[in-house]
Amino acid sequence: MRLEEGWVPVALSASIEAGTSAGAVVAGSEIVVWRDTGGTAHVWEDRCPHRGMRLSFGFVRGDHIACLYHGWQYDAAGQCRYIPAHPNLDVPQTIKVPLYRVAERYGILWATAAAEALLPDVGADTAFAPVRSIAIDCPAAAVRAELGLEGAGEGPVSVITRDGDRLLAAVQTVAPARSCLHLVLLDAAPGPVARQKHHARWAQALRVRLETASEVA
Repeated sequence: MRLEEGWVPVALSASIEAGTSAGAVVAGSEIVVWRDTGGTAHVWEDRCPHRGMRLSFGFVRGDHIACLYHGWQYDAAGQCRYIPAHPNLDVPQTIKVPLYRVAERYGILWATAAAEALLPDVGADTAFAPVRSIAIDCPAAAVRAELGLEGAGEGPVSVITRDGDRLLAAVQTVAPARSCLHLVLLDAAPGPVARQKHHARWAQALRVRLETASEVA
């Protein structure tokens, strides 16, 4: 699924700490996922308007993110507010980074460019714990099929039951032959570290199995 088509899982909430950023790709579109120091999440196009440097290489200061190349700073609305080489310049309003709508649900960060898109609702507003995000060199459709989600169509998220646990499986299309699986443990009891590790190992084995099958095909 592309960002223009609906809400796409782009990261586990726990993987993006306050004051940090990370790059990601959704169906070929490069994005930066970052949190300001107050904890609010943002998802933007991963490109500084000045010279095209990836903003995910930059650094977060308060509610601004700055480009690593020349230090241009952008506020939470994507507007450039400060250019170090011209500290007294009234920065033109046209210098702005394209941004996406962002939300957090089920321990996952979601992004979309669709104005009318509705967040996925799997009826699982219970306690949850992150398992892991894992990149897989195979199409998203193959990941869904391996998880038994053929009936889920092209939807990015579903709940699966495994070894007595309920897991939220959210599949992100990275490229035609590459995807990312985000896993969250639902109904999590306090301190579910052993179960998180158990399912993380299973996810690693799943990746090996899918990539091996893809190479054979």
